[in-house]
Amino acid sequence: MKFKLIEFKSVNSTNNKAIRLIKNNRIKPSIITAKVQKRGKGTMGKKWISQKGNIFISIFFEFKKNKIPFQQFSIFNAHIIKKILNKYSTVKVKIKWPNDLLIRNRKVCGILQEIINHDDKQYLIIGIGINSFTFPVNKSIKSTSLLCFSKKNVENKRIINDIKKTYEKLLIDIKRYGLTYLKKKICKI
Repeated sequence: MKFKLIEFKSVNSTNNKAIRLIKNNRIKPSIITAKVQKRGKGTMGKKWISQKGNIFISIFFEFKKNKIPFQQFSIFNAHIIKKILNKYSTVKVKIKWPNDLLIRNRKVCGILQEIINHDDKQYLIIGIGINSFTFPVNKSIKSTSLLCFSKKNVENKRIINDIKKTYEKLLIDIKRYGLTYLKKKICKI
């Protein structure tokens, strides 16, 4: 399954943009990216502080809960993004359940999942914010950027392309092999 890549210069929230596209019947599996995100969303109504130059994306596709439970995607998402970020980081990226990725106990990535109902179908939206180059200074949350722990050239387009290819393969594997196979394959990473 191929994802359509939709790029924006600026949005309030990539997840909100995905919701609007779904409600306007633009429902092909897609990845939305933005160079600037003004009002990023975090879990439980929190805000994601979006600094220009970092990665802000939302992935959306029709969700068939008989194929894989919603909660299982939370686990898959964390493992998938962790594996991709570990290609760049000289320090091991760790998962802080349910939706944060850390380097040396500092937040480098946040993941948000939402389900949207439209025309008797459900759509899963996976919002991902990655501090690729810069990070917010916040007293309550220690954060960092991928660049601080990388000897490689950090390229947002390349990371987004890795995410796109990985999710395309994931949806094909879900159809082909089912949940049990995927748990073994993804969660052993």
